[in-house]
Amino acid sequence: MYFNGMYHLFYQYNPNGSVWGNIVWAHSVSKDLINWINLEPAIYPSKPFDKFGTWSGSASILPGNKPVILYTGIVDANNTQVQNYAVPANTSDPYLREWIKPDNNPLIVADIGVNKTQFRDPTTAWMGRDGRWRIVIGAQRKRRGLAIMYRSKDFMKWIKAKHPLHSTNGTGNWECPDFFPVALKGTNGLEQYGEEHKYVLKNSMDVTRFEYYTIGKYDTKKDRYIPDAGSIDSWKGLRLDYGNYYASKSFYDPSKNRRVIWGWSNESDIFPEDDNAKGWAGIQLIPRKLWLDPSGRQLIQWPVEELDALRTQKVQLSKKKLNNGDKVEVKGITPAQADVEVTFSFSSLDKAEPFDPSWADLYAQDVCALKGSYVQGGLGPFGLATLATENLEENTPVFFRVFKAQQNYKVLLCSDARKSTLKKNETMYTNKSSFAGYVDVDLKDNKLSLRSLIDNSVVESFGAGGKVCITSRAYPTLAINEKAHLYAFNNGTEPITIETLDAWSMGKAKIQY
Repeated sequence: MYFNGMYHLFYQYNPNGSVWGNIVWAHSVSKDLINWINLEPAIYPSKPFDKFGTWSGSASILPGNKPVILYTGIVDANNTQVQNYAVPANTSDPYLREWIKPDNNPLIVADIGVNKTQFRDPTTAWMGRDGRWRIVIGAQRKRRGLAIMYRSKDFMKWIKAKHPLHSTNGTGNWECPDFFPVALKGTNGLEQYGEEHKYVLKNSMDVTRFEYYTIGKYDTKKDRYIPDAGSIDSWKGLRLDYGNYYASKSFYDPSKNRRVIWGWSNESDIFPEDDNAKGWAGIQLIPRKLWLDPSGRQLIQWPVEELDALRTQKVQLSKKKLNNGDKVEVKGITPAQADVEVTFSFSSLDKAEPFDPSWADLYAQDVCALKGSYVQGGLGPFGLATLATENLEENTPVFFRVFKAQQNYKVLLCSDARKSTLKKNETMYTNKSSFAGYVDVDLKDNKLSLRSLIDNSVVESFGAGGKVCITSRAYPTLAINEKAHLYAFNNGTEPITIETLDAWSMGKAKIQY
């Protein structure tokens, strides 16, 4: 949340180790979303209503500029979940160090029709035009995912609505739901909820461990969300990020009139001993500004502008032609910690390979697994080989392939971690993870853009100005620190031109304790 000139980040954290367990609400503050001060935990298990766990939730700002946290408490060894609240002990403390959990908790207890062990993660509250507060809680009934709505006049007594805000059969448990308005035009964020806006309902799907969203309308009289026609409401729908990205949360930032979303990436090496050795596991990714694409069909995400302050030495390339099999090294920066923006162009779409009709039911990542960065195509694969060794025995390529379908062209953006490390183990996620999404883009100018943020074990990529985002984790054994390289490459038969490439070494954010 943003409060009195300060950003507050609350996050699930184990103070006793780098593996999951003993979860508290850790607390950090920042003035710029980049450099942070770590504080003591804001919430930790201590009361009958949360003594078995303090799990995820949200912050809201009540009238009179009063912050309040809603969170899920675990009350017994059977994993029974309730919804609690906490308030600052002293709102004049700029860091809001101390939080109080009043004794009238819990505020919400699951009724007979709700699975008490899958009833968690309350959203930020919003007020309807009837003066009542509303929140949504993630849940499941059989295999139907639910966003259960509760209403309150005073924020203390909550009543469950007769119907969920929305539900979808066959999607399993919904975690970390997020529901917010987006402006029809422009990139500014919205705080007020009204029928004149579009809405986004995002859920973290426990079964697949991906983040899905739809765009639709909010009937404020019936308190029902209706996805737009064509906004697929299932696992085949749109994702916030097509890679290793989960449990995101958005907030409205009044200081810059924007909506910011922030996701988490777990470790993908599946070796707890490695996490224990380094003393941490799991990272918050770069915060992203979020808005509605002019088409109205999807969201656009882009790293917050404050990240640019970490850029240091810069190198540029332009009008560099890449024929089939060519690669060009981007020198003069620190490839293990870099920000790269590149625009590729091509003279023709004629060599785009046909899209196999048998792929129609496959996820994009499955097509990426079949047609990786080394499988020669017509128009592509071309892109960036990140965290690479000189001969590419280790690298995490992020690349485009263009296919000719029956009626149009399909642009695939892939981030393929299968060759990211020589460290082989059947349980390692990175040895089998090829992530991908289809980019809804007009190719009339024969150009595609890509931005990749590279940070030692993570590659966050944004295709076509943020239409498709993919996060990969990588654990190279050779391409580490100064031994890492960065290349632009083309493995398609159609020549590709690097119209512009701007790359920066990235400095380190400041973390204080």
